[in-house]
Amino acid sequence: MAATQSTITERPGRSRNGWLVLGIGLLVELAGVGLIVLGALQTNIPLIVAGAVLVVLASAALAGLVLVEPNQARVLQLLGGSYAGTLREPGLRWMNPLNTRRRISTRIRNLETGKAKVNDADGNPIEISAVIVWQVQDTARAVFDVDDFEEFVAVQTEAAVRHIAGSYPYDAPADTMSLRQNAAEITTKLSEEAAERVRSAGVHVVESRINQLAYAPEIAQAMLRRQQAGAVIAAREQIVMGAVGMVATALDQLEREHTVELDEERKAAMVSNLLVVLCGDQGAQPVVNTGSLYQ
Repeated sequence: MAATQSTITERPGRSRNGWLVLGIGLLVELAGVGLIVLGALQTNIPLIVAGAVLVVLASAALAGLVLVEPNQARVLQLLGGSYAGTLREPGLRWMNPLNTRRRISTRIRNLETGKAKVNDADGNPIEISAVIVWQVQDTARAVFDVDDFEEFVAVQTEAAVRHIAGSYPYDAPADTMSLRQNAAEITTKLSEEAAERVRSAGVHVVESRINQLAYAPEIAQAMLRRQQAGAVIAAREQIVMGAVGMVATALDQLEREHTVELDEERKAAMVSNLLVVLCGDQGAQPVVNTGSLYQ
């Protein structure tokens, strides 16, 4: 996952206020056109040549004008070769006319990964997808270190999602980190891994979120039944613990207040009856005993 260190990093490109150059360039070009017209009327070759030279020079100067929009950048290359810097200051700028320019958006973008089917840490097939929020931070790396930085981000973020999904179980006990129960911690780790993978392309990951997480369809019903069984067992354990506590409290209070004298057999019968009442799924049906406990 480690990437080689880039030898090219972003630096400011040289530029000037473009409005001044635009005004001067238009005046020079108009003057050149005027000289050409005047020379043609007077059949004066030197005037025509001078006018043509002014028009060419003005046109070459105006070719260096570039409009930089907010949250946009222009990566400059001298004659399409060596890196000449990046323009980030918005507005009309003037640069060396021999520089080519490439537009790079530095706005924040969303990328939703496709639904990936992977095995979690327990080997269960799951389906997962995520949303990655990112932006270009180093335009030089984005242009020169990878062929297509947008495709690079898409591939690497999907690889990060697959790796994270395979590193943790979908569901686990409370003391074990899982994809379903520890969403905040998992998304933090996903952001860190995605950021590490795309750093070589000059891209910064702002945040990430898992937007879909489920068992694969072929095992979804079985896993749902397992989750329901686990929930029923947990509820039963809590009910039994509460019932035992209530029975113990009732016996202690009866003995403390001397409401009734109970031998061990009567206590056992009372405990049994109370547990049936408290732990049963349905309401208990009272039975009137007109005899004694031993009949």
